[in-house]
Amino acid sequence: MRWYEHETGNPIRHLWHNRPAKPDVSCRFEGDRLDLEVAHLYGGEQEAMQILKRELSDKTRKALQELERNTEPHARLLTALNRILFNKSFKRYKTKRVWLVIQNAHPAWGKNQILALQHCISIPSAHPFVQIWIVGDWDGKSGIVQLFP
Repeated sequence: MRWYEHETGNPIRHLWHNRPAKPDVSCRFEGDRLDLEVAHLYGGEQEAMQILKRELSDKTRKALQELERNTEPHARLLTALNRILFNKSFKRYKTKRVWLVIQNAHPAWGKNQILALQHCISIPSAHPFVQIWIVGDWDGKSGIVQLFP
């Protein structure tokens, strides 16, 4: 939210967390409620466990192990990002507007790597999101990239 405000000049305020059946968090933006679904982009199982400081579900662990086995390190960013976009495209929400915000957690990737691959990122044609953004790095220092629209 801070980076969106910084790069666009549009304030976002009053953040609150939602129950699991709704998008992760909500806030006030342009006078109305804006819901945010948050996803995290990881490079591997150990990294995800370290960042989250918890055990992963069997499903998540298996997906990350498959990603490590079947992709070269330079291709993991695109593969993992496209997988998140595909999986999130099936979610449905009872809200007027929801944005997807993807938090990149891989220390070797940043805004520049994402921009370089932007033409290869596969946004599903049907999804519930008004906008899709990715935070370039864990601390947001490299900035944000709008993936949709």
